[in-house]
Order: sequence, then C-alpha cells, then structure tokens
Amino acid sequence: MSAAGSSGRPRVRTGQGVVEGRTGPDGVAAFRGIPYAAAPVGALRFAAPEPPAAWDGVRDAGAFGPTAPKAAYPKTFAALLCDPEIPGDDCLNLNVWTPEPTAGAGLPVMVWLHGGALTRGSSAVPVYDGSAFARDGVVLVSLNYRLGVLGYGLFPDAPANRGLLDQMAALRWVRENITAFGGDPARVTVFGESAGAISVGALLAAPRAAGLFAQAVLQSGAPEVLPPDHVRTMVRRMASLLKVPATAEAFAAVALPDLIAAQRAVLRRAGALLGGPAFGLVSDPDTLPEEPLEAAARSGVPLLMGWTTEEYQLWLAPTGLMRLLDRLGPLAVALARIRTGKDRAAVRALRAALPEAGPAELAGHLLTDRLLRDPLRRLAGARTAPSFVYEFGWPSGVPGLGACHALELGFVFDTLHVPEAHWLAGPDAPQELADRMHEAWVRFAVTGEPGWAPWDGCGPPMEFGGPQGEEAFGPAVTPPVLP
Repeated sequence: MSAAGSSGRPRVRTGQGVVEGRTGPDGVAAFRGIPYAAAPVGALRFAAPEPPAAWDGVRDAGAFGPTAPKAAYPKTFAALLCDPEIPGDDCLNLNVWTPEPTAGAGLPVMVWLHGGALTRGSSAVPVYDGSAFARDGVVLVSLNYRLGVLGYGLFPDAPANRGLLDQMAALRWVRENITAFGGDPARVTVFGESAGAISVGALLAAPRAAGLFAQAVLQSGAPEVLPPDHVRTMVRRMASLLKVPATAEAFAAVALPDLIAAQRAVLRRAGALLGGPAFGLVSDPDTLPEEPLEAAARSGVPLLMGWTTEEYQLWLAPTGLMRLLDRLGPLAVALARIRTGKDRAAVRALRAALPEAGPAELAGHLLTDRLLRDPLRRLAGARTAPSFVYEFGWPSGVPGLGACHALELGFVFDTLHVPEAHWLAGPDAPQELADRMHEAWVRFAVTGEPGWAPWDGCGPPMEFGGPQGEEAFGPAVTPPVLP
C-alpha cells in the first residue's frame, strides 16, 4: 500500500515500514537506501544475511545508503571507473525508481547487479541511475552486496558465497515488496555486467534463487566458479598480513579499516584475468551445488547476453600492458595461447580474421574469447530456451580504449549525459545508439524479446555500434568462433 507524502515526496509502505522517496522533474519517483537485510556487522559480518529490522514512523529514502566496504580502484582505473564510497554499516540496501509508486500498476521490474570483480563497485554509481528505465515504464531496482573477503572469502566457519546470498535476499525483498512500488513480482528481469553478470549466471544455477526472476541479462560476464584453493589463497595471504588465523571468527575481530587495508594489499598480487588467486564464487552444496554454466544451459529462463568487441582494452591498456605485449611480439601471442588453452589453429584463424592486428590485439582477443565469447556462445548454443546475443562495437572517444569492457553501460542505462559516463565514452557518444540499446533492454523486460531473433548457434550476434561510419544497429562482424 502506498501513502501520500508532501509534494514531491511519495511514500510507500514496505514490509518493514514506510519509506519516503523523491519525485524528480521527469515524474519518476526514486527511493534510495532501503535496507533489504540487517547490517552485516559484529557477529553478522561473515554470516548469511538476516532480515532487516522494522521501523516506526517514516524512513527517509532520499539518498543512497552506505556502500559495501571495499578497497579503492588503483589510480589507473579510478580515472575511468567511478566508484563512490558512502560510509555506514547498513550497506545491504537497495534503490527503486518507479513511474507509478502505487500498488496494482503491474509494471515489469529490472533488478541491476553492479560489476567490479566482486571486490569493488556499488549501486550509487551515477551511470546506473534508473530514471530512464522508469521513464519508459519499468520499475528499476539496484542494490549493494558484500564484496571481497566479506562477500566471497572462503572460511571453514562461515557460509560460502555470502555476496550471492545477499543478492538472493534482495530478490526476495523485491518479490515481497515491489508490488507497492508499482511492480509485478512475476515479471522480474535480473541483469548485470562483468561480475554482476557472473552473479546472474550463479543465480540461474542456484536452487534457492528459483522463482525469484523470470528473465536474465548477462553483459560481459559468463557463469563461472573459481577453484576453492584460489579463494583460500587470498584469505591465507590476508591472514598472514593480519597475523590472525584464516577463520571468519578471527577476521570478524579485526577492525574493518585494517581488514580492507589487508585486502587492498593482496589484491595487488591477484591474477584473476589469467586464472590466478582471486575472490569469487565457488561451488558449494548449499548455494551452488553444480557448475553454473551447465545449469544455466538447462534453465528455461529467456536470456539476453553479449560482450563488447574489445573487452580487453580496459583490462590491459590503462596499465600499459598493451604496449608491453606489442614489444614482446610473437612471444606475447604464444603466451596468451598457452594461458587461454587455445591451439595454433585458433591463432591462425584469428590472424586471418584480423590481418592488421598486432601482438597485443591478438593476445587480447584470445583472452576475450577465453573469458567471455567462447562460454557465452556455448551457453547460447546449448539452450533450448530463447537466447538473444549481441555485440557492442562502438569505439570509445577516449583514445586507446576502443569498444572496451563496461563501455556499453551508459548506453544501456541511457545516462550518456551523466559526467561520469564521459570517463569511458568521452563527451560525444552517440545518443541515437543509446536510444536503440536502451530500448532493446526495455523491450526485453516488457516482452521477453529485445527486437531481433534468438541466436541460431552459428550466425553473428546483433551489433550495437561498430567502426566509425558503419550502421549503428545491424549484424555484427566479429572474429570467428575459435576452437
């Protein structure tokens, strides 16, 4: 049930109490910082999420809530990726944008899971503003979840995959409360990018998430789990720095600033891109009892999924690795082939498809194939449920980035006007392309189809953008499917 507040301040009654949001000049009502679980402090730091406490009176939902504790991006990435930090304990919170905050509107719902390698990111990133989705008739929900060692550290005395448990708790909150905000709990699409997409893949595989959403979108992230030893290595390294046992009980007694400082130190030695130690999801009898890619292939949930043409540019260019790989010449390609498990025939096929590519570009495409294109193509090809595949090919206006990882986000959210979107895209990104891409995501949420045919297993994906001068919306020309 919704309640009226003062002018421009709509009120909605949730299961825990009344929240008061803000209505913008576009008529969209935004409710920010609503707790969906109890603050993960004290004994709850490494526990499964608990329900939030109820409150009396009216809770102000006019500002974003606290972000999950995290280490800041290194300077090279901080100049490209906005990552606000908002202090406070109640970091398990979410935001709702709606055009009609009244029960019975029955609007489709989209739930956004942010990226950041499961160690960074938040729902407060300005590019993720949900106003455009609400403007177009979709209730948009975004959320924070525990990150790094707090969300994904593996301990003998704590549940695994706590960040995933947080996401499921938020989805249960949506099921129980979104009707009051004008949404239909039976028409929920969960979507995410990078680590958010990996999380979506895990939700497709998690038995406890069954029935919490009807459709899903995976942007530049494939379903995966890490070897448990890779995650334990990160915990052991932190324990060594902190001089405590590698247990949740011991880590819970460490002051949070010291914990994050130790996490920052071990992240400098992490090698997630090439399969080294990292924080991430693991197979677990309670949360992920089977391999997510196989479970997602059997899922009957319609999927929209894809990648950017030059994902690797964001991973390699800001740190100077592209220049280093070019200097290494053929050795760079050989090392990339070995580390990605490709054979020489795959490299020859890639060279034939990209005759002008240098060693760094070839190595980058091999890495992108291994991490994204190959598993997403396999997933789409193995499914009987509808799978819609896209490629984002518009090259950034920022020199050296090309059509890099995360570049599509300002287009999907239709937030190219936000200053932080310029960090990756530059100031002159084409609004027409954002109109088309955003429209496809809205259409998928509303109808289950984004505007093109499901992938047939061998044809090219739908392309959004491309090299300068080409059509902004049409069939993609991509490197071949490599062995």
